Amino acid sequence: MLNTDPNLPDPDEAYARLIAAHDGLSEAESHAMNARLVLILMNHIGDRTVLDEALRLAREGAGS
Repeated sequence: MLNTDPNLPDPDEAYARLIAAHDGLSEAESHAMNARLVLILMNHIGDRTVLDEALRLAREGAGS
């Protein structure tokens, strides 16, 4: 089951670290980094059911 409850001890700091990781990258490099990050985290999760749920939720939020 996908955990959608807040789970980061400091979400603002985590967001700042994500933004900082993109510092100095071109738009294309930034998109490529995001894709690699998603694939790394998907591999870490490893559970197809959880991944399917996460993909569904992300897709539903795409128009928001």
